[in-house]
Amino acid sequence: MKIGILGQRGGWHERSLQKGFARHGIQAQSFPITRLCASQGKPSNISVNQTILNDYDVLIVRAIPGGSLEEIIFRMDVLHCLENQGVRIVNSPAAIERTVDKYYTLSLLEDAGLPVPASIVTQNFDEAMEGFDTLGQDIVIKPLFGSEGRGMVRVSDKDTAYRALRALELGRYIYCLQKFVPHRCEDIRSFVVGGRVVASMLRQSDSWKTNIAQGAKGKEIELDPGLEQMSLTAASILGTDYAGVDILPTEEGGHCLIEVNGIPAWRGLLSVTGVNPGDLLVDYILNKYL
Repeated sequence: MKIGILGQRGGWHERSLQKGFARHGIQAQSFPITRLCASQGKPSNISVNQTILNDYDVLIVRAIPGGSLEEIIFRMDVLHCLENQGVRIVNSPAAIERTVDKYYTLSLLEDAGLPVPASIVTQNFDEAMEGFDTLGQDIVIKPLFGSEGRGMVRVSDKDTAYRALRALELGRYIYCLQKFVPHRCEDIRSFVVGGRVVASMLRQSDSWKTNIAQGAKGKEIELDPGLEQMSLTAASILGTDYAGVDILPTEEGGHCLIEVNGIPAWRGLLSVTGVNPGDLLVDYILNKYL
């Protein structure tokens, strides 16, 4: 069985997966997704550094790095083409497209009846400023495509909102505004593999950002049946084989979904729970596709 990993060569998660497959006697090669090359006609194939990917049984996507619009579209096009030729892509290109875009993610979850924060996404500066008022003048401005809490800004002053939104206008960015949800500087990350929650943790921080990458600390927890079902439903709606589901507690005692990550990290979760989701992902892939 030929298995490859598309990501950042030498990255921790790539090495973790390689070790997992090695325990089954499989050498999984790692390729930088930024070096994709596609040819059409004769021959017609897709390669990285002259290694043909069309003959692989499974390719695991571990990164879709930022870049120009053309670069990002090309990388996704290549994943779709490989899938069309019978290569199993984990997560699938469609699932990645659903989870990488915060607007699309939350729209699909809301359409399915799941609770999400009040948000306004617009291309218009004046509508964004109106959104600041509509959302209660305490908002989080988020990048539409982003991870690990980078680039998020909490704004509760109108002049500051004006300057922040004008700065986005200069870069021709989309305005993605979300009502700030008081959450005691903590949230929940659950990790889903193959329709099962395999581990979960409470992330606690000294600031409103609760990402481990931003300095939050994790504490192992067991989800109650309602939150477990919320996690499984969210992962299923977005069509993921595996996902990191982020759930925010509200002051009213409820919960809302703030993100479903289709290329989730698990290093912090492993250190907190002792569960290695990478090994479980390896087992899932081998059971499903071997």
